[in-house]
Amino acid sequence: MNPEAKLAQMGLELPPAPKPMGVYKPLMILGNIACLSGHGPLLPDGTLMTGKVGVDIDAEQAKLAARQTGLAILATLKDQLGSLDRIAQVYYLMGLVNASPDFDEHPQVINGCSELFAELFGPEKGIGTRTAFGASSLPGKISVEIESTWVIVPEPSTA
Repeated sequence: MNPEAKLAQMGLELPPAPKPMGVYKPLMILGNIACLSGHGPLLPDGTLMTGKVGVDIDAEQAKLAARQTGLAILATLKDQLGSLDRIAQVYYLMGLVNASPDFDEHPQVINGCSELFAELFGPEKGIGTRTAFGASSLPGKISVEIESTWVIVPEPSTA
């Protein structure tokens, strides 16, 4: 089953592909590597999930924000690549959690994104390397920001 059909089967909806909020490109491709800029937990209605973990929200709510961030990443991949069928492998995720100084469960929060990709692409293609750490603040008070690197299938030749 292709990833887009699997998302539908899982009852998940991609948000609109986020627009850059500064001077950067959302995705750059070099050979078969796609690097994505940091993404936040964008909802289908265009709003963002906000709140500091340990102050405004708990770890479980932050994990849901990380899952939603994964959906925003997928929206950009689909928008920029034309299809999620071009995904060959999750390569690397770097997750930042907007957290109080005493919060120390950053990896468990970012699991929200990692578990989504593992479920969608399977354990061989959906699990890559990862870093997770806390931040004292994130843009717009979002709960989570994740940047990612992917191995992709080259675009079909039109020659």
